[in-house]
Amino acid sequence: MAWPFRIIVISAVAAGAVIAVGAVARVSYAPMPDEGDLLNPGRYPLQTAYDILGRRVARDEAERLKATPEGRNDLSAEKGAVAIHDALVKRGRDAFYRETFGNEVFLSDVMGMLDGGVTPYEVARAILLLGGAGTTNLQVRMARDVTVGDRVWKAGELVPTGLDVPRGSAFILGIRTFYDRGRLRMGITCALCHAAFDPASGKVVEGAPNTDLNAGLLMALASNATAYFMHGSADPSAHPGDPSRSVTTEEGGRAPLPDRAAFEAAAKVEVASWPAGSFDSSADRETNPTSIPSSFSAYAEPYSWSGRAGVGPFKGLSALNNNVHAANSDTTQQTQAAKTLFGLDPQVYLGMVLQGAAAPSLRYDPASGKRPTEVLEAADPTPGTPGLNSYAVLPSFPATNYMTDNGLLASVPGEPANYANNAMSAFQNLLRAPDVSADAERVKRGRAVFERVGCAGCHAGPALSNNRVIPVEEIGTQPSRARSTVRMEARLAPPAVFATDTSFPLPPDPKLVPIPVEGDALKQLQLAWAHAGTRGGYKVQNLVGLAWSAPYLHDSGVAVGPDAERQLGVPGTLDAGIAPDPTNSLRALVDRGLRARVVAANAGSQKARTARVTGEGHSYWADAAAGVSGTEQSDLVAYLLSVNALTEPVPVP
Repeated sequence: MAWPFRIIVISAVAAGAVIAVGAVARVSYAPMPDEGDLLNPGRYPLQTAYDILGRRVARDEAERLKATPEGRNDLSAEKGAVAIHDALVKRGRDAFYRETFGNEVFLSDVMGMLDGGVTPYEVARAILLLGGAGTTNLQVRMARDVTVGDRVWKAGELVPTGLDVPRGSAFILGIRTFYDRGRLRMGITCALCHAAFDPASGKVVEGAPNTDLNAGLLMALASNATAYFMHGSADPSAHPGDPSRSVTTEEGGRAPLPDRAAFEAAAKVEVASWPAGSFDSSADRETNPTSIPSSFSAYAEPYSWSGRAGVGPFKGLSALNNNVHAANSDTTQQTQAAKTLFGLDPQVYLGMVLQGAAAPSLRYDPASGKRPTEVLEAADPTPGTPGLNSYAVLPSFPATNYMTDNGLLASVPGEPANYANNAMSAFQNLLRAPDVSADAERVKRGRAVFERVGCAGCHAGPALSNNRVIPVEEIGTQPSRARSTVRMEARLAPPAVFATDTSFPLPPDPKLVPIPVEGDALKQLQLAWAHAGTRGGYKVQNLVGLAWSAPYLHDSGVAVGPDAERQLGVPGTLDAGIAPDPTNSLRALVDRGLRARVVAANAGSQKARTARVTGEGHSYWADAAAGVSGTEQSDLVAYLLSVNALTEPVPVP
């Protein structure tokens, strides 16, 4: 069926369905590519039978354990064991593309992602104009003027969203669209950030970071960017509001909310500063975006830029998956921890988040006589639990426990608590990057340079990482990200999860499984979280799939375009709509002369300074001053770009 006719038929059917069911319908859809639509359909073979709080149990070991009562106990749900099988992986892939855990309510009804400059009509129009071609950067026309700092995005102007639309699809990768009794909502799934459309092949790369996703700009163009203010440096005290718009605090006093318009304008500037392909996942009241990582995750533990996700199922990968949906896609859940994390009264905090909410049912008005928490409770789709998303709540909530920021585990009703996170971990650990065409002799020479200059000292092991966290003083990268979790130490609980067969919604007395952490493992966690008197650190990055993950370093700062003379840093690449070139960007990572020019370009940009993007640190060189010739440097880069899979035959997931 020809594309124009297909889209007309789809639209007609959709319109007819809406008319037929009217205001009582509840339907949703998220795209998931077929195997034939993937550039990397091949996966590692499934070789492990169980994961026990991060310990891989091979099939032969599992059979031996099953032969004794003690062994069977070790493999039990009450010990935290996750049975790994094809059905788990299948559920993981489905959740990766389709599971929102309910974040569509926060994103649509609170943040107003569809009520600002970008509207559903304009998104649908932009997809229609593709004619089925697919894109890695959907250009959406502005529906109305929106001011972000000194920039006015005019109605009719095209926004480079970085949203990916697969070839022949009428839907955006990683977006689940909901029609709920007359209300249109959008929720996000893991695929929004961790799968990408490849224009060269016309196929989707599972696990590749969406390196041009303009998440910060899209949030700035929403109607209530203030709902994410705690992820930026906007200071509410700098924007005093009308004293009549006051909130009754937890202690019974009165406190005014910041001026709605002024604080919204400040919040927009902060999120809009994020480079494309990055996201600020740290709620520390500082703007600290970090590069979206790949999901080529096997043997890449600990996870997150700092290594903070380092314990629990799948060596911390489930903790990382959980953090996206239990912390980053619903800021209302932080209300009870607001005093500890932000120095704000919980009612004042929630009042700031909700005073500009898109949906009237969630919009807080001080004149109503209600507290912000009462407004939230009245409209909450998950009554009895914190926030708006679907959470299994640990008894330690809202304390941090090294497995979760807040004692919440994103879960889906009808399946065990935390099951979808564990399933996604199993799926992600089977992903490998697409095959690479490379000169074998050149790659061999590059590997020799890699070893000669000392890269293998840290970048060793199956995924070319020694799985360590390096103190920020040693690695030398921009330091503010390293301390982003320091305040969580004030309210810290022992790490734990629910037994892996715990039903959700939770039974009255669910079984808890403590996660043992001691010795060096505890010290590494404390370093990753900037606890125990440390200043924080950054993990040793795995090197699988570097061809798909430019720019480099945690802040996305090492970016060079195809023109290495003029397209330097984030200002000369991402901010100019130019994709960083992996070869030139890796050269900048190891060549101190080119790096200095990149750092200077970043320093000259106010936007990069707002986002604390520098491109500094990781001062380990393979250049002329280190005795490496230009040819050898090129061979080294060719080797790095050739690594598309684990370098050793080890069991996965």
